[in-house]
Amino acid sequence: MPSSARWSGRLTFGLSPHPVFVNLQQLEYIIAVDQYRHFGQAAEACHVTQPTLSMMIRRLEDELGVRIFDRSRKPIQATETGALVIEQARRILKEVKAIPDLIGQRRSVPEGILRIGIIPTLAPYLLPLFIQSFLVHYPGVQLRIAEHTTDILLEQIRKGHLDAGVLVTPLKHLRLEEFPLFYESFLVYTSHPFPKEFILPEDIDPNELWLLEEGHCFRSQILNLCELRRTTTSGLEYAAGSIETLIRLVDSQQGMTVLPELATLHLSPERRERLVRFADPEPVREVSLVTDGSHDKQHLIDLLQEEILHNLPLEVRQKSGFQRVAVEPDRWT
Repeated sequence: MPSSARWSGRLTFGLSPHPVFVNLQQLEYIIAVDQYRHFGQAAEACHVTQPTLSMMIRRLEDELGVRIFDRSRKPIQATETGALVIEQARRILKEVKAIPDLIGQRRSVPEGILRIGIIPTLAPYLLPLFIQSFLVHYPGVQLRIAEHTTDILLEQIRKGHLDAGVLVTPLKHLRLEEFPLFYESFLVYTSHPFPKEFILPEDIDPNELWLLEEGHCFRSQILNLCELRRTTTSGLEYAAGSIETLIRLVDSQQGMTVLPELATLHLSPERRERLVRFADPEPVREVSLVTDGSHDKQHLIDLLQEEILHNLPLEVRQKSGFQRVAVEPDRWT
């Protein structure tokens, strides 16, 4: 959402006698139009009238000598050159907004706003481990947390709406940087105790396996791990939206599911008896902090990383001899 703050500064590009003058408000306006694909909605989000927004964008186009938007298309879309201008505008505004954070980082007490995103299969199990501790240690930092699937979080990081994401990697996204935090084991949860001490991927019957709905990277990893080509033969097929739903489905409808280790730490003793580990090398997912590489809030991100690592359970921190499971390896290139 564009900021309601008014930018009063001007940027000058080029040398005399033909300098190009750009108002920071104009950059905010073109980003809003690109986001909403509609001049009226963009003006409302920026808290200005539509004629004012349209006039300012026209002036910017005239100053640059290019058309940023193709107004003949519905919804409105950026021209090829306009898309490059908008991408650069995002970078410029992000750097301008980072100035207060840079000042805060120079002070003895860390201050600023840190916007992070986290995927749903991590949020309920990882956040409670470190949030309270982080807020106590760094009261001057405002944490703003968004929970979404990987594709949405990547787009928000790329556009500068988030400073970092806690995601499963490797994603091989050319414009983003990944900083591995820890490796989380996969465990199988069954409706009845498993007859063997360890399980192999080939022991899993795809028709007895409950999975998350499409869009979750954890689902993709399970399909990759087990090399599943599922064919439904039962009368019920259900794609769950959360790990808690998967657990309850196994309890009530039989079958099995695969859980990330953090989701198993607070299961009841009765449920923990129905967990079975994979045989070595144990499959794991790599959990990382992902950023856009700008480093403008790197100090706060480093503090967040330290707090997460410090509060991880011992069984998650100490990992060796594992197999990292791929996450749709070519999806984000």
